[in-house]
Amino acid sequence: MKAPALATILILIALLAGCGGGEPEQSQSDSQSSPAAGAEAGIAPDAKLAPAPAEGLAERQEVTTGSVSLTAADPVDTGRTVVRIVENAGGRVDDRTERPRTDDTEPSSSLTVRIPADRLTATLDEISGLGEVTGVSVSRSDVTMQTQDLDARIGALQASVTRLQGLIATAANTADLIEAENALSQRQAELDSLVAQRRALADQVELATISIDITTDGPGSADPDSFWDGVVAGWHALLSALHGLIVFLGRAVPWVGFLALVVLVGYALVRLVRRR
Repeated sequence: MKAPALATILILIALLAGCGGGEPEQSQSDSQSSPAAGAEAGIAPDAKLAPAPAEGLAERQEVTTGSVSLTAADPVDTGRTVVRIVENAGGRVDDRTERPRTDDTEPSSSLTVRIPADRLTATLDEISGLGEVTGVSVSRSDVTMQTQDLDARIGALQASVTRLQGLIATAANTADLIEAENALSQRQAELDSLVAQRRALADQVELATISIDITTDGPGSADPDSFWDGVVAGWHALLSALHGLIVFLGRAVPWVGFLALVVLVGYALVRLVRRR
């Protein structure tokens, strides 16, 4: 073989060897530069192995209920103050009962109020400052799953109603039209019922339901501890007994009149029979 040809072959072999040896270095360089590039881009090297953050998680839905017991010098006036506090907080009063002082009973006030859930703590603190707190109870019930279920069923029924409305618009004959209208009526009734349930549940979540009982520890509620207190207590007991007796006699008058009438009719019948 001639020298020029041999030299050409050796040069080609050297070039091929150089190309083959450069590829691993390039790959290694790329592999080393990848973590750095990821770090510069704000991505961790093991980001592909980390689980993706959960998306579409529903906000926790809670129904809050509770009760508060207070003692105050004037329960009726305190109950009216509670009404103003609740209304100023954006809530409402669903039930209210006032019992003024009588000879044998102490005054009291009972309320069932609805307070915005996000202002519940501050409002209860303000109400607690109206008297002496004798009991507080607050409980929360998670209704997130129930809310999601209602939302899903409402969405499915709304889609079904839309499809049925489309079928009614394109019905080819009377039989198909009647069948589609019957199905639409049933779906619409179910949808209206679920929507009503969802609104009621949303109202319960938005407004906490709190029962408030206000009583008094006045002197009349304690046992008499002196002679004069005993006399006063006995006098009130006598008046109460006389009042009860008068009420009983008033109730008995109609019955006495009715019985007298029956006796007179019976006596007249007996006289008539004897004469015959």
